[in-house]
Amino acid sequence: MIQPGKSGNVLATIAIGDAYLEPFMKYAFHTWEMYCKRHDLGLILFDDHLIGQTHPDWKNPYWQKFLIGEALNKSKVKVNNVCCLDTDILISPLAPNIFVGRNEAKVGLISKRKNLPLEHHQLLRRMAFMRNRFYDKAYPLDSSLFISLSDLYTEAGLEIQPDDACSGVFVYNCITHGPLLADYYRSFGSEIMAQDGGGEQRFLNYFVQSQNLVEWLDYKFQALWTYEIASRYPFLYGEHRNNLNLMKSCIEASLFTNYFLHFAGSWHEGKMWEQVRVFDTSESLSMFSDFADYLNMPVFGKPLGQIKPKDL
Repeated sequence: MIQPGKSGNVLATIAIGDAYLEPFMKYAFHTWEMYCKRHDLGLILFDDHLIGQTHPDWKNPYWQKFLIGEALNKSKVKVNNVCCLDTDILISPLAPNIFVGRNEAKVGLISKRKNLPLEHHQLLRRMAFMRNRFYDKAYPLDSSLFISLSDLYTEAGLEIQPDDACSGVFVYNCITHGPLLADYYRSFGSEIMAQDGGGEQRFLNYFVQSQNLVEWLDYKFQALWTYEIASRYPFLYGEHRNNLNLMKSCIEASLFTNYFLHFAGSWHEGKMWEQVRVFDTSESLSMFSDFADYLNMPVFGKPLGQIKPKDL
């Protein structure tokens, strides 16, 4: 969709079918496009399976994320590093280049348990409570939402690892890691999709961490909206749930602080990005643009005397 620049670095995603492609193009693509143009990055979207559905190695598109590096290596497009993203991610106009300063020998992941804006267990408590209070009284206050690291891995027959990342964002070098991830994908049969709702997340975590390949990136590169709304905007659960203007303001406010905002999950919070279109006017972008300019302005901290608002 956007050719790689001189760096050879790209964002890549899989969006198969209108249920994924249409909301991405309507609500998220413009934020990715701005980011790529600002940092001279390519953008590649796979709108068909990376492996034939009749092939014995076929697995669902969640698992096919393991094949993106290999597919790029085989393509005519020269790609060095790739950031694989889920389609339900919005990118801030202020976001720095995720590829700058990285260790290309490692795979970049973002923890969903450590180095968070609020202690992990407290975030989960808030999430469970608010869902039960405002969404559905049947939502359990104690569930696998609170699963321990040891249970997370042992349930899948995997050796326990030190942390747990959300697989909506991961970054790696195509030449170094593309073949490794593809081989790992092929080490499983189709029966693996019967585990964990068909998802690949805990297996990606296990592989990258057990092989000592992990580089932990800043939470801001994958702020989870479920965490953000539970800790900063709890009023969006209740009486303001249908206030779309307020919802848009809160999402944009989160993107004023965070770089990538991921609307992961199947509950109502995870659908909010499809209800409003952020940064859709010059006015909504002006504060971000002006703040970016301000960040480049030197400050010296010289006293200017007492300053008060004129209307006080």
